This record gives sequence, C-alpha cells and structure tokens, in this order.
Amino acid sequence: MRARHQACVYLTVVLLLISCAAGAAGNTNSDLLTKPWSAKWIAPPKFSPFEFGVYHFRKTFDLPAKPASFVVHVTGDNRYQLYVNGVRVVWGPARGDLNHWRYETVDIARYLKPGKNVLAAVVWNYAQHAPEAQATNQTGFLLQGDTKTEQVVDTNNSWKFLRNESYRPLPVTHGEMRGYFVAGPGEEINGGAYPWGWERIDYDDTSWLAAVAGSAGAPRDASDGPNRWMLVPRNIPLMEEKPERLQSVRQSNGVTVPVTFPSEKNPFQIPAGTKAQLLLDQTYLTTAYPELIVSGGKGAKVSLRYAEALYLPGAQRGGKGNRDQVEGKTFVGYRDTFIADGGAGRLFRPLWWRTYRYVELSVETEGEPLTIEDVRGVYTGYPFERRARFDADSERLTKILDVGWRTARLCAHETYMDCPYYEQLQYVGDTRIQALVSLYMTGDDRLMRNAIAQINDSRTAEGATMSRAPTRQQQYIPPFSLWWVGMVHDYWMYRDDPEFVRQMLPGVRAVLSFFSAHRSEKQLLGQMPWWNFIDWTKQWKGGVPPAGADGTSAPVNLQLLLAYDWAAEMENALGSKALAADYRSAAGELRAAIQNTYWDGTERMLYADTPDKKNFSQQTNALAVVAGLVKGDDARELVARIIPDVSLVQASIYFKHYLHSAVNVAGEGDRYLDLLGEWDAMLARGLTTWAETADPSRSDCHAWGASPNYELFRTVLGIDSAAPGFQRVRIRPFLGKLAKASGAIPHPRGEVAVSLSLVNNKLTAEVNLPEGVAGEFVWRGITRPLAPGKSRIVL
Repeated sequence: MRARHQACVYLTVVLLLISCAAGAAGNTNSDLLTKPWSAKWIAPPKFSPFEFGVYHFRKTFDLPAKPASFVVHVTGDNRYQLYVNGVRVVWGPARGDLNHWRYETVDIARYLKPGKNVLAAVVWNYAQHAPEAQATNQTGFLLQGDTKTEQVVDTNNSWKFLRNESYRPLPVTHGEMRGYFVAGPGEEINGGAYPWGWERIDYDDTSWLAAVAGSAGAPRDASDGPNRWMLVPRNIPLMEEKPERLQSVRQSNGVTVPVTFPSEKNPFQIPAGTKAQLLLDQTYLTTAYPELIVSGGKGAKVSLRYAEALYLPGAQRGGKGNRDQVEGKTFVGYRDTFIADGGAGRLFRPLWWRTYRYVELSVETEGEPLTIEDVRGVYTGYPFERRARFDADSERLTKILDVGWRTARLCAHETYMDCPYYEQLQYVGDTRIQALVSLYMTGDDRLMRNAIAQINDSRTAEGATMSRAPTRQQQYIPPFSLWWVGMVHDYWMYRDDPEFVRQMLPGVRAVLSFFSAHRSEKQLLGQMPWWNFIDWTKQWKGGVPPAGADGTSAPVNLQLLLAYDWAAEMENALGSKALAADYRSAAGELRAAIQNTYWDGTERMLYADTPDKKNFSQQTNALAVVAGLVKGDDARELVARIIPDVSLVQASIYFKHYLHSAVNVAGEGDRYLDLLGEWDAMLARGLTTWAETADPSRSDCHAWGASPNYELFRTVLGIDSAAPGFQRVRIRPFLGKLAKASGAIPHPRGEVAVSLSLVNNKLTAEVNLPEGVAGEFVWRGITRPLAPGKSRIVL
C-alpha cells in the first residue's frame, strides 16, 4: 500500500532510479564488501520476527543542503520497499539464499532537500505463507550509508517502527488452484486500519516505537559474520515497471459501467447495499501490480481474483478450452481483498505482483455508495530489450515469435521462472532453454549468469545441484544437474567471459563426480536417487522414463554423455587437461555401453529406453542424435523415422526443444517449420503465451515453449556460435518451404545479420558479421568462408 501517484510521474521516477542505481553500484565503499557494517539489522519490538507481518520503519534527519550524492545500501527480509520523502525509490531484495543475500545500492540524492528529510520503508514477512522461491531468516530491515556522510541514516534504534494491522494473509491451497501452487498468499487489507500517508514527510510518527537493533550487517566475505544473512551486492538490474490497462468488460452483474472502462479511466459508482461483479479482460496474459482506486463506500468489500483462463464446466486440471471464451465457464484463481475506509482516492496495490489475463472484480457495499475511480495495472518484469529481428513474410511465424517473446518476458523477473502464475521457481530444465532465448533475442546475459551461479550455489555435499534455486524445499532432479553443465557450456560458447566459466568448473566437476559414483561395471548409470524427471508424457509417471531391472535408463545416460563431452571441452580450454582426458575416456566408455545396450538394430532400428528394448521414445532418440551417438546419413534416417512414428512416446512442448535440436544437428532442419503444429494449436485455442503442456495444461505460461525464439534464428536463419565466446560464427540455414528470410541477433561484439533468398533453387545470401569476427557459411553440404563485415554468397 502507498500513497497515490500519477502513472506518468511514477514511470519517470522508475526510469531515473534504474539509471541512478546502476551508477551507484559501481562506486561503492569497498570496505563494505569485506568488513562488518556500521548499520544494524532492525526488527519490530513486541512481535515475533518469524510470524506474518507488515511493518513500517521511518528515519527523520536534517541536511544543511541538497547533496550532490547520497548513496545507500538497503535490504530486507522477506521483502522491502524504500521511500524517500514520499517517493518509492527502490524495492527488493533480488531473490537469493541466506548465503547470498542481496542488497540494492542506490543514490537517493535527487530525492533529498535542505532541512527535514524522511526515509520510510515497508517490510513484510509472509512467514509460513511465503513463496517457495523466497528464502528467509526472520523479519528484518537494513540500510547502510556508503560513507561517513551517509551513515547518519544507518539503521539502528533511532529508526521508528509501526506494525501495519490492516494486513491479513489469504493462503492459497493446491486443491483450490487445481494444481501445485507455491507463489505466495493473497492479501486482505482493511483500509480503516491502514496508516495512510506513512511514507510522507509530513506524517506524524510521534506515537511510533523505537525499532529493535540487532546484529550488524555483514558481507559474505567478512570474518565470522554476526548473522545468517551473508550480504552480497545485487548483480542484476532493477525490474521494469510500466503502466498498462485492462481492455474490456466481458461480463457484468449488478452494475452498469461506462463503455470505455477499463481501457480508459472512467469512474463509476456502485450504490449502497449492492452486490456487483465484473469480469475484466486484459486480452493477453501479464505479470503486473494491479491497482484499484476507490472513494467513499466505507465498509465496502472489494475482491480481485486473478486467472490465466477460465475453466470449462466440471473440468479439473487443465480443462480450459479456448482461452478467449468465457461464457458458461468457471473462474478459478487466487485473490486479494480490500475493505474501504470511506476516504477519497484510496489506492490499493498488493505487495507482490500478480499474474492474470482475467480479473474478477467483486464488490459488496454497505451503507454508502462506492466510487470505482480506476482499475489498472503496472507491468513488471526483468528489463529485457528485444534486439533480434526476423522477417520471412509470414504472419504465422511473426505471431509465434511475438507470443514466445511475451512468454519469455513473463517468466523472467529477479530470476527465471518456470511459470509466473503457479510456482515462480527457477528450474534448471526450464532455465537452460530460457537462457538461450534471452541470448538470441536480447544479448543480455546477466540473468543467465545469475541463474548459473544460483544453481551452482545449491549443490549438495554429494555434488548434485538442486532441481531449482533459490528454493526453501530441497528438491533434486539429477538430470537437471546435467542440464546445468549444459548451461555453463552454452554460456561459454555464446558469451566472451571465460573467467566466469572457469569459476564454475569446480561445480561441473562435482556434478560429474556425483554421477560417476553411480556408474556400474557396465559403465552405465544404475538406479539414481531422487526424482529422475526427463519429460512430461502420459506414458511416464511423474515424467520419469522406464528403467531396466538394474535401474539403467537410456535418456539419463545420454544426458550424462552430453555432460562429459561439454565438460571435456571446457576443461581442455580453461581448466585441467588431465581431467579433460579423463572425461573423454569416460564419454568413450559410456558411448560404447549405450550403443551396445540400447540400440535395436534388428527390428525398430531405434534406440530403446530400456535394455530389454520394449520401450521407445522420441526423447531417447533425439538425445542420441544431439549427443553424436549417431551421425551423418544414419542420423538423418533416424530423425526421419522418429518424427512420424506415433507409436513412440512423444516429446512434450518442453522436450521438443531437444527434438528440434536433433533435427538441426542431423542436417534435417528443412523439416523444422512443419514441426510447429502444437504452437499453431495453442494459437488456435486463444493462448497469448505458451502452455506448460498440450491441453489439458495446468499452466498457460511456461517459457520452455519459447524455444522457437531460439530455433527460428539458429535453424531457419542458421546463426550459431562456432567457437567459445562466439569468436567465430557459423551460418547454416534451413529455409524449409520459405522463399526468403532475414533477420539478426545480438553478438558480444555487435550484431550478426543474415538475409536469404531462394529463387529457382539458387540461394543468395547476404551476411554481416561484427568487426573482427569471421566464420563460415554452409548450404547443402557446401561451405564458404565468411570474413568480418559484409559478405554476399550465391549458391
């Protein structure tokens, strides 16, 4: 909750802050990275620091003049928002774990003035209702001035405190949401108990109590840190926020609304003693802070519920039908509730953002009419900028790219997220695909670096990473540890940052050591612990493929083979050549064992999932091609067999990324555009983001479905890295049925642009490479060198 601000002013402040924060982070007191801070963690007195609560802290101080610079470092547990003289200037912390607790650095000088100034913060602890991705120790707030000048505002017992009694959590159950839901609670806010104006400079805080000062803030590198929060600087930018409006009223009961509402601000009144309900449609899925502004109507209860789509009558998980249709359907979604206090222009905004296409607005007034001044949203997400371009004169492909871009953006916040509605967790399997999409579409590698480091930090003593990070529940999916090795290799190939990759090599070694300990005398992996998820299929319970009597499973062994090959390449270039040789030897033994155990060369001419050769899948055979177990014409023939064979376990939306990679690797990329039928089907069903699985699907937004935003550039335009750091470029296009295609992707040194035209079976290609970057162009087995700058090739 905060005071009302005009959207345009608010957006300007956000943009100024992003610039300000970026500059401040690079010029901070180096002692704060290694020595305990002078600021103390502060907490509310009288209340348990482990229970649900929303708290306000204030610090009043005087300045003789407006400073040119005033840098502070700030963090909180679970979350905080910091205001300076009534303006919200920074919020966080960026999600991490207790061993890597982030703090934000911001120069607040532009918000200060001569004389009296006020810093004010709201800090909340969701306690047992916290999102699964939210680490926590206990309620706390910390603000540290960068130098002695700024340390006048350090948190200690000179700060004042107030518990906000207006908040109550609205827990959400899995059953209520018809599926696994761990994204945090809704909120009920009683406007009559809310301390309106608490963040303003003129607010009277004389009745507030002194905060309790605890241990000093301590950076991760400090000796014997005095608390469990080991502080590290935020390593990603602040999230983007921009106003956006709901577009239409799809259903209305008990009230007539203006025809321009909600696409335009147009107040309307709900009479006293009335029950009214509106179904509002954003027309596309979004992640946003909903904002409701009301006047009057003391005691009126206003509820906002949020849904990706409505459910068909009687349907359980996933029975949604066409997402554009609402008639006769059931609304299922979590909610926020606001109780009006009768004041004018009251702005209700939840502490955390929501995911929705549809918003159900329900109002029950008491003895006074309630005026709905406005209902709107403020989009939020990681500030990716779309830099890639693609044009094939195809409305279909343009739509697929646009929907994929929205999907990728909604699943990228302070971490990558599998889905923004249900879980908001950074799973490795999802994240590897998301990171590739980010690199090709934006060139921004910061969220990918953050993900690789967080997953590395989650490793157990045995060496495996957790399936997702950050997370409070220790969940392990061993194959995801292998995809993490793939993420490190991806980063090495596409980004010119060998030092970061070198820092990850001990983690890669630990992962492979964990798997080596589970290899049998036959060199194959035996029974693996935990959840060995590979892909969501109807035939595989819990996504786990069948295994032999000794626990051996082809897809898991093929992922290990890939990891050995990736690790050998990285060790040879950046680490231990002896280890590289060991990994190559292990890969050779494993390759032979897989071939001997799983290849059915008599009947199916396919790789089986199990040694008894009774189970077969697209997943296993796609991995065999990607891992180089089969090459050349044999790989092409294998791909040609597995695509139409409906008797095989079919790859889901997630694993189609690897199926399509196999198509590319085998040289069958001309098939790719004909393999997007599931994406066409999702568009036909009215989805505006890509679903988790084919219908029935729990989640309507899973970024692993955005793989076309990678493959259209890598396969159709053919742009790929041919050397670590993208120091060489390989262009191997597959136009399929297209007559022309053009586009570009960002590169560490600029941009790689390609234009292709196929007329009478003659290809004309124009390629523009960054300065100092050479490469090769490959078309139907013919290779031509590419020099830096512009090249024109006719084949």
